[in-house]
Amino acid sequence: MNSIVLDLEWNQAQTRDREAPGLTFEVIEIGAVRLDEHGNQTDSFSCLIRPCVYTELFYRVREVVGISMKQLEAEGIPFLDAMERFWKWCGKDPVFFTWGDMDLTELQRNIAYFGMENPFAFPLFYYDVQKLYSLYCLDGHARASLESVIETLALPKKWPFHRAVYDAAYTGCVLSQLEKQSWQSMVSVDYYRPPTNAQEEIYLVFERYSKFVSQLYPSREEAMEARNVSSMVCYKCGRNVTRRMNWFSDNNRKYFGLAYCPRHGWLKGKIRVKHCDGQVFMIKTMKLTDAEGARKIKAKSELMKKRRMEKAAEKGLRTS
Repeated sequence: MNSIVLDLEWNQAQTRDREAPGLTFEVIEIGAVRLDEHGNQTDSFSCLIRPCVYTELFYRVREVVGISMKQLEAEGIPFLDAMERFWKWCGKDPVFFTWGDMDLTELQRNIAYFGMENPFAFPLFYYDVQKLYSLYCLDGHARASLESVIETLALPKKWPFHRAVYDAAYTGCVLSQLEKQSWQSMVSVDYYRPPTNAQEEIYLVFERYSKFVSQLYPSREEAMEARNVSSMVCYKCGRNVTRRMNWFSDNNRKYFGLAYCPRHGWLKGKIRVKHCDGQVFMIKTMKLTDAEGARKIKAKSELMKKRRMEKAAEKGLRTS
């Protein structure tokens, strides 16, 4: 496996009203390390990029990253040149590792903004080391900072933090502390380019849950009517299970549902709504739960129903 640990640093507009359409963050540094089959770092890549959209450093970037605009202008190269060098360095069939889920998305956003053909595979699977650390060392939900994890694991601080190549190296160090047999199958999906048709839809089964990524739909209502989105399947046995509760919304781009498998018990479902170019796609996860977990889903449904009734009554009073 051609394992590449990637990290980016980026700049942004001073205020939201000065943000360039289609480019929230402009990449100013690409850093990466290559790992061998034993997790040892065998090579590195580092490149500064001269910004041409946000030519004034955002104050937080200046404070945290420690790169000056003068340095970027003197040592940086155009983004397209940097990307060409990086991709050549990556070599054939790279498998990417990152700390968090933003780097690959923002790199592709920069690629699109500057008019470069996207070289990444589709669908783009990668390993989120921050997520892996949480799954195997925390509760699976919390997301710790890279520096705090290095301290927790008592790993040597050889380099300064918040520089791309050094953060990539630290991420590789954390990965080396995790059992490879445990994380090998726990791939993440980058959502920058969602499926555009039914044939491209993604279904993944993990030890603890399943994930489905739908094609694009004009609206969330149409998406929820699609069988692939609304159906519930036990990821342990592949059985279509009977819903014990229809999907309900929490009014915050999420839907929840409940089903029961005769063989494996209660299953809770969650659907997240994602937006892309005026359309939506849905990310559905199914996970086994117990009777208490089922009770909490039912209670959440009742709470949302009560809130809708109160809202409707309040609206009626205002219009009467």
